[in-house]
Amino acid sequence: MMVKAHNIHKSFGSLHVLKGVSLEIEAGAIISIVGASGAGKTTLLQILGTLDTADQGQILIDGVDVTKLQRKPLAQFRNQRLGFIFQFHQLLPEFTALENISMPALIGGASKEEAEARANELLEYLKLGNRAEHKPNELSGGEQQRVAVARALMNKPSLILADEPSGNLDTESAENLHQLFFDLRDKFGHTFIIVTHNMELAEMADRKLVMQDGQIISS
Repeated sequence: MMVKAHNIHKSFGSLHVLKGVSLEIEAGAIISIVGASGAGKTTLLQILGTLDTADQGQILIDGVDVTKLQRKPLAQFRNQRLGFIFQFHQLLPEFTALENISMPALIGGASKEEAEARANELLEYLKLGNRAEHKPNELSGGEQQRVAVARALMNKPSLILADEPSGNLDTESAENLHQLFFDLRDKFGHTFIIVTHNMELAEMADRKLVMQDGQIISS
């Protein structure tokens, strides 16, 4: 089992956002999480991605109990094993596509040569080879998001977490991005957890989890 979460609770002040969420996700699956705004989708994704901590509960990722890891080993685990794709791509504006993609490898201790070789491979695979030296403001929305996907893939993570990845894209770019996730899964075996309001993407997934009031009500 790639991800196993048990009885996850999270509150912000008096607001109880997650109310005992449990789930299991197989390796190589593409899972969508849907629900109204405020249902707890993004909070759950951030906790599964170790970007936030639960108040209660246990999370195993790839057999590792991440709820027991201290800050430094947790950061290392996140860098090496997890990839993130956000709605607002979060590329650093002063860096080129190549430099943005290389960042996770450099943080992980790779040499500049190693990082750039891997980044160039990903740029070619994502049909962005001629965009390596372009900065984010010189790229289209779809290209920016593909650079963000390449950055997420940089350290060959087993699990990729995406929060509204196509929320800012036009229809054609969104469809291309959705297809890319399935192509990546088929080629590299990544597991994807995707929070989305795009019902077309949600229905394409192997499994759709519906959240309401801090709980998963159907899957």
